[in-house]
Amino acid sequence: MTRIIASRFAQAVPVMFLVAVLTFFLMHLLPGDPAVIIAGDQASPEAIERVRRQLGLDRPVLEQLLLWIFHLLQGDFGTSLILNQSVVSAVAERLPITLSLALVSFVITIPVGIALGVIAACFRDTWFDAGVMAVALIGVSLPNFWVAILSVILFSVTLGWLPSAGYVPIDRGLWPWLAALIQPAVVLALFQIGFLARMTRSEMLEVLDQDYIRTARAKGVTEWQTVAKHAFRNTLVSVITVSGYILSLLIGGSVIVEQVFALPGIGRLLVQAIMARDYPLVQGTMLLLGFAFVFINVMIDLIYTAVDPRVRYD
Repeated sequence: MTRIIASRFAQAVPVMFLVAVLTFFLMHLLPGDPAVIIAGDQASPEAIERVRRQLGLDRPVLEQLLLWIFHLLQGDFGTSLILNQSVVSAVAERLPITLSLALVSFVITIPVGIALGVIAACFRDTWFDAGVMAVALIGVSLPNFWVAILSVILFSVTLGWLPSAGYVPIDRGLWPWLAALIQPAVVLALFQIGFLARMTRSEMLEVLDQDYIRTARAKGVTEWQTVAKHAFRNTLVSVITVSGYILSLLIGGSVIVEQVFALPGIGRLLVQAIMARDYPLVQGTMLLLGFAFVFINVMIDLIYTAVDPRVRYD
């Protein structure tokens, strides 16, 4: 197991390096001159050139990349131009909010998505199966921002059940914290619930058609035991793999939801940084998110190996 862990993290190193390089060049593909945007439209050419030298934009692109990577290896992700603080501290302040949103949404997504998929597979080709798949298709198809706006109009403005925007730290009480997150978390979970339900149903149908399932039924094993003990356990490996992918999507998909519900998380910070052309903040935030996604995938691979001993990585 130790060899597998070392191998997976060693394979992640070139992936993280590629993420860093892509992050750097994606920022340079954005339209507009960041020096002009930061200095202002009315700034003199001297002021613009001074900002350009401050950002290091007067150097060749390759030299900028090598210098940036050199600073990254020292743990220096740069300093935000609009916040006047280090990128790491800016992300650390907002990370608990984004993680709280993603985890609450994840807790909603996994049991609901799996339950709908399993039940739909057990009642295949019935009205319940068709209804679950129709709801799943609707959840996958509806855009998050549209659902979020409708949700605010219904539950916050019309009914007044939940706050429409803002975040309450958990140290001020569990219910105020949950009340601020439950609405954006459900909106964020809708797409993933539909995706997970469809995937679970497909995997369950494939397993339920296997010979050992028919053998278990022929031996008199109850349908509940057949589904729970034999069919679902063999579907669990695929569900775990997809769960890691879903967690990554929930963290990345929080950008739009945080904007609609005014949650001061990483997603909203990233949007503000892009609008202000804050190169260090955008690059550092995207890079940290990329590293988080790589880490999640590595951990899911390790869990996948532990759950299914047949899986081995050379």
